[in-house]
Amino acid sequence: MRTKKLLYVSLLIAFSLILSYIETFIPAIPIPGAKLGLASIATLLALYLFDFKTSFTVVALRIILSAFMFTNFTALIYSLSGGIVSLIAMYLTIKLAKDKLSIIGVSIIGAVFHNLTQLAAAIFVLGTVSIVTLTPWLLFLGIITGIFTGLTAKYILKYSHIKKQSDNFYNK
Repeated sequence: MRTKKLLYVSLLIAFSLILSYIETFIPAIPIPGAKLGLASIATLLALYLFDFKTSFTVVALRIILSAFMFTNFTALIYSLSGGIVSLIAMYLTIKLAKDKLSIIGVSIIGAVFHNLTQLAAAIFVLGTVSIVTLTPWLLFLGIITGIFTGLTAKYILKYSHIKKQSDNFYNK
């Protein structure tokens, strides 16, 4: 890995861990297990600056380190499943929609897929489908948080002067 790329990836992982930590101080959203998903900003930045493999590394390391530092094993299951599916959904959206959908739209899709995957994981872990009643609230929350994280990532990309690190990202 080139030094510059390693630096950026390390900064994205550190940034996402800081956002995860900050999020532990934000009062709980009145939906069980729901969070703002601030660390998803780093995922979006990784997707728009690097290739899928690098973005996966950022997501996986962020979730694993965050679970060991701030949460527990159960949270790791939910976060890892949601984070990976969200990453795949955002990557496919970028590949398939190209210039038709903004980073905000990509972020909304990622947040919604993250929430729905975590809901499916919770149904599996808890062994009950009764929590499916949370679906409308999780979809609404995914849209709101997706807009916020997308706007933030868009602003960072616009004003950070960091250039895309993988010229052939869309050709992979």
